[in-house]
Amino acid sequence: MSGLVRAAWRLPGAAAAGRGRAGRALSQAGTGTGGDGGGAEGGGSGSGSREAVERLVRAHPVVVFMKGSPAQPLCGFSNAVVQILRLHGVEDYRAHDVLQDPDLRQGIKNYSNWPTIPQVYLNGEFVGGCDILLQMHQNGDLVEELKKLGIRSALLDAEKDQDKK
Repeated sequence: MSGLVRAAWRLPGAAAAGRGRAGRALSQAGTGTGGDGGGAEGGGSGSGSREAVERLVRAHPVVVFMKGSPAQPLCGFSNAVVQILRLHGVEDYRAHDVLQDPDLRQGIKNYSNWPTIPQVYLNGEFVGGCDILLQMHQNGDLVEELKKLGIRSALLDAEKDQDKK
């Protein structure tokens, strides 16, 4: 199945994604750049404030900030993230459409210190964008990370079915 995703999404950064998980360990992710609040009016109450983003990131075990919605992604990279999660059978996750809220769009970039959307968070920790999630899917790391969240990847069941044939 990973061949389907690989063939459908020729990502220019996928080969360079070997640095792993946004280039840093999960425990180091989301440390941001510090004090400017970047784009959030009033410093702490807007949808793009660090506190508001923190609440969204921690509200569910799997959170995706994307362009559009899972039912209607509005960019190829957001669509790829949705398809990867779907392949693994992850249906229960929170998706936030950053195109609906410019403050949130900038706020999430400041929060993660990552310039692009989509952004994926597992258990409140920044994993990376589409290229990182694709790499994790291809090398099996995503199955392991989902397992830590108590989510059994549907790909494990698909492999079992293949073995029975």
